[in-house]
Amino acid sequence: MEETIRQFIAELRQSLENGTFVKLTLGNYKGDDDSLQKILIRPVKTKRGSRLMFQYRAKTTDRVENLDAGEAVSQIESFLTSGFRGGHLFTTGKDLQLTVGKRAAKILSGKPTFSQTGPTAHDRKKKYLVDPNAYYVKALGITTDSGKVRTDARDKWKQINKFVEILVGLYESSDLKDKPSLKLVDMGSGKGYLTFAAYDFFPGRNATVTGVESRPYLVELCNQIARAGGYAGLRFVPSNIAAFDTGEIDILIALHACDTATDDALYKGIAANASIIIAAPCCHHEVKAQMRSPELLAGILKHAVMHERTAETITDGLRSLLLEREGYKTKLFEFVSTEHTPKNNMLVATRAKPIGDRAKIQQQIDALKREFGIRSQRLDSLLQNNEQTLTETTV
Repeated sequence: MEETIRQFIAELRQSLENGTFVKLTLGNYKGDDDSLQKILIRPVKTKRGSRLMFQYRAKTTDRVENLDAGEAVSQIESFLTSGFRGGHLFTTGKDLQLTVGKRAAKILSGKPTFSQTGPTAHDRKKKYLVDPNAYYVKALGITTDSGKVRTDARDKWKQINKFVEILVGLYESSDLKDKPSLKLVDMGSGKGYLTFAAYDFFPGRNATVTGVESRPYLVELCNQIARAGGYAGLRFVPSNIAAFDTGEIDILIALHACDTATDDALYKGIAANASIIIAAPCCHHEVKAQMRSPELLAGILKHAVMHERTAETITDGLRSLLLEREGYKTKLFEFVSTEHTPKNNMLVATRAKPIGDRAKIQQQIDALKREFGIRSQRLDSLLQNNEQTLTETTV
């Protein structure tokens, strides 16, 4: 059995040396780790050079690491002698299937599934703003080994590309493009799709990008991918939005932060004097619970669906006005088609020159709140409390 495993490892080593290696999967795990299911191994190009990426698939979460060829081969041999009962090696010359039994092991050889190795390097000449062969989109399961967008990830792929398109447009038309360094924070970064995409756009511009996420297992996964990919200026931290201290930042992102967490994020951006704020509001429960129908609209807003849509409109409209009152120019538009996601509104704000008429904007805010019976709105309250604190401090 050990001899057969050594033969399989020799074939793996040879494929790496002669450049025919495509990928390797280890499965049928019978070891001590109850959650581990399989390992996917493929070549990638990172900031540190060529590596083999190990993607560990478990019941609850995945993790990744990159190893050089020598370390990778030793690790694979160890796995096959201590838990994994199956290995499938894909090369451009042949496929090899290793099966490890209780008393013996065998290797089956077959025709190659792949006629050529998959691309591993970035190719900025592609039609997408996001490179489908970028390390992070493969590690996050958006594209395959060959850089093809996975069927079940097409909507996410469209969202990522649209987001980068918007970010690029805002950045190129701002004063930030002339800054020697940038600081960007993504509030509620989740699995990090957009955080990685933002960082991938800014390398070479001395950018520091931070993803803020309250779920520790997602923070750990994203940090593993960032380390494995050699993304030195990218980090993820465990925190809720309200508690995180941004410090001075240039760009703040908050896509689909739930309900008033969007307001917390917008407030953080305003307080940090961010040049660009990008938010995709999610949920609008706070205003919906308070909102009453003006007499003229009573016959329309008696319908639950219309009441909910109006609450969304009023909430995001108030947010837009509050940002304008604080010195921003705003734009609210459809992020991507509702065909791809129902959460499709995007609010962008850029520092305005000159600043608008604060008194006139405040009148609009007061009238809107009065007309719909809105007693409080989270962003408005945060800004009022901050203004009061500043006043008391200076007295």
